[in-house]
Amino acid sequence: MSQFTITGQFQKRDGYAPFETTIDAENENVAREHVLSQLGSQHGLKRTQIDLEEVSEQ
Repeated sequence: MSQFTITGQFQKRDGYAPFETTIDAENENVAREHVLSQLGSQHGLKRTQIDLEEVSEQ
């Protein structure tokens, strides 16, 4: 498994909040899906409220 660093922003009531997270995944698509699922669950967001700006493999 590879390690990916994902940066982006998600919508809040008063604007956007930036985030950066590192995750172990098989490929880039799996990493994207896991981050979308995790942020959506933690913050009660829909996928359209999350903007993934960069996905880089380490």
